[in-house]
Amino acid sequence: MNPTIATFLFTLGVIGLFLLDRDKTVQTSKALWLPVFWVLIAGSRPVSMWLGIGPVNSIQTADKYLDGSPFDKFLLSGMLALGIFVLIRRRVQVGKLLRRNWAIILFFTYCAVSVLWSDYTDVSFKRWVKAFSDLVMVMIVLTDMNPLAAMKRLLARVGFVLVPASILLIKYYPALGRSYNIWTWTPSYVGVTDHKNTLGMVCMVLAIGFLWRFLMAYQDIEDPYRTRRLLVHGTLIGMSVWLFMQAQSMTSQACFLLGAIFLIATSLGFVLRKRSLVQLLVLVLVAVPVSTLLLGVGGGALEELGKDATLTGRTDIWRLVLNMAGSPIFGTGFESFWLGNRADRMWNLYYFHPTQAHNGYIEMYLELGWIGVILLGAILFAGYRNALATLRTNPDLGRIRMAFIAVALVYNVTEAGFRMMTLTWFFCLLAAFVIPEVAVEEAPAPLPADTAPSFEDWRQRQPVPNLARRRREAI
Repeated sequence: MNPTIATFLFTLGVIGLFLLDRDKTVQTSKALWLPVFWVLIAGSRPVSMWLGIGPVNSIQTADKYLDGSPFDKFLLSGMLALGIFVLIRRRVQVGKLLRRNWAIILFFTYCAVSVLWSDYTDVSFKRWVKAFSDLVMVMIVLTDMNPLAAMKRLLARVGFVLVPASILLIKYYPALGRSYNIWTWTPSYVGVTDHKNTLGMVCMVLAIGFLWRFLMAYQDIEDPYRTRRLLVHGTLIGMSVWLFMQAQSMTSQACFLLGAIFLIATSLGFVLRKRSLVQLLVLVLVAVPVSTLLLGVGGGALEELGKDATLTGRTDIWRLVLNMAGSPIFGTGFESFWLGNRADRMWNLYYFHPTQAHNGYIEMYLELGWIGVILLGAILFAGYRNALATLRTNPDLGRIRMAFIAVALVYNVTEAGFRMMTLTWFFCLLAAFVIPEVAVEEAPAPLPADTAPSFEDWRQRQPVPNLARRRREAI
């Protein structure tokens, strides 16, 4: 098929997905588009690369990696400024949100303080600002007038673009959708991203969201638009599976399978009603793959996942970077390990120029020391407890929150997913936040039984809804 025709059909298909998934009865803030565009950038490539004004490979040289793109800095800084403006307008909700999430505040505060002992203070601070932007965008979603609907629309708006666009680029624009090993010249499929593992990670996160929406639609037999929702999200799941096969990112495939098992199992009433059973399910789904990868339990399983005994060389990288670690208590400073002499040494050893340790926990130790690892653990533990508690009050929200946290725990065993502007970190952070319940106005005392109120009396005695006030504050 001609690429121009394919692009036209792709555009029509994306519009069709949005139309089929629309729900006029649910309203979200227009400010939600800000985190949507942020996640679109985080889940693809820097805008400068799309416009052809940045390097083809974002880590082509050490200087380029250190300096970054001025255009991207300007764009992301503008988005951050808009995000802060939105949160100022929502300061009442933001205050309630922050008071309930001390672990997250403490973690980001420590990250900011760690800039002081970085060898590259200015670079570390700029990267902390970018990481803080992740936090701002997450809070925009959670302070929306309807956080659950906002999360659904965020996943839909991002997924309806990134997944079909990846297929389009791989099949009809190979210069953009594929990359080649500079030594062996073997192709790999990257879609809208810049690496096959990144494509796998994006598909993993979004496919879990699609499956969540599919199961919700399947169970809601009273929804008049049930069939079209099943069609939309079922199609996107199929597209994601095809991309998994092209990317050959085994970690992402295994983590998606983990998340899928959890979502399907907890959609069964007898599992959801037993909290101990849900906890046992999470323990098994996390412990089995982690023990297989780290302890070598079941060597055949590793071979089935396409991994050798060194996890495709990851254990060698772990050993090298741990020998180069700085302070075991404080680390090298936020996002500072892969700079300077340490980066030069690793880049001289590996032609692909690594910029991560391929393990989120080791990465956290290298950058922030044991203090950072403990604070990260506090976020994950608090997030897990909050998600587990949400299962009783809002099962749909609780299930997806637990799925994102469980998947992040396993994914970070072989990839560094607790990093700024990655979808695993963004949605893990989104899932870990405690969402304060909206205050409900106290209902007035009932009228005497023998009193027949007029319509005006009845209207005036109704509780004042919070929705209008929240809309004014939410932009």
